[in-house]
Amino acid sequence: MSGYCDYAPGHPLHGPYHDREYGFPQRAEAELFERLILEINQAGLSWETILRKREGFRLAYDGFDVDTVAAYGDTERGRLLADAGIIRNRLKVDAAIHNAQIVQSLRDSHGGFAQWLDAHLLLDGRARDKTAWVKLFKKTFRFTGGEITNEFLMSLGYLPGGHRESCPVYAKLAKLRPPPPWMRAAKG
Repeated sequence: MSGYCDYAPGHPLHGPYHDREYGFPQRAEAELFERLILEINQAGLSWETILRKREGFRLAYDGFDVDTVAAYGDTERGRLLADAGIIRNRLKVDAAIHNAQIVQSLRDSHGGFAQWLDAHLLLDGRARDKTAWVKLFKKTFRFTGGEITNEFLMSLGYLPGGHRESCPVYAKLAKLRPPPPWMRAAKG
C-alpha cells in the first residue's frame, strides 16, 4: 500500500494515521482487536469512512475490551445493528463478537493475541508470506479474507509494504527497537 504514502501525508484523517500508526507494531490486546474490527468493517468501504467512524466504533464496542465484546448477546448485537455511528452489518458485528472469543482463547494457547501473531511470524524458518497468513487467519477468525488480513498485518508491521522506502515513516520504523516484526523476520 505504498501509494498511501502519496496521498495520506497532510490529510486531516489519513495523515495522522499514516504518520503515527500505520505499520507501527502494537502489543496491547485492545489495540490489536480494534485494528481487526476496523479492518473487517472496512471491507467494501473506504478507509476514510472507517477513520471517520473510529470513535463511534470505540464507543459502540466498549473501548475494544475483548472480554466485554466476547460476552455480547442478543441485546448488544441489536444495539450495534441500530448504531449509526458504526457500520451496521450483521456479518461484521457477528464476526467481531466471535473474534473476541477467539482472542480470549489465544490467551490460553499462546499468552495473548500479540504472542499468537509472534508465534506465527515464521513458517519453516522464513517470514510467513501473505498467502500463509491468510490461510491461518481464515482458519482462526471470521470475516478475514485476503485483503482484510493483508491490511491488518501491514498496519501492525507483520507484513511489508505499508510504506515505501523513500517515505519518512519507513525510516522511523527502521529505527524502532525492536523494529516491526516483518523487518525482524527478514533479517533472519
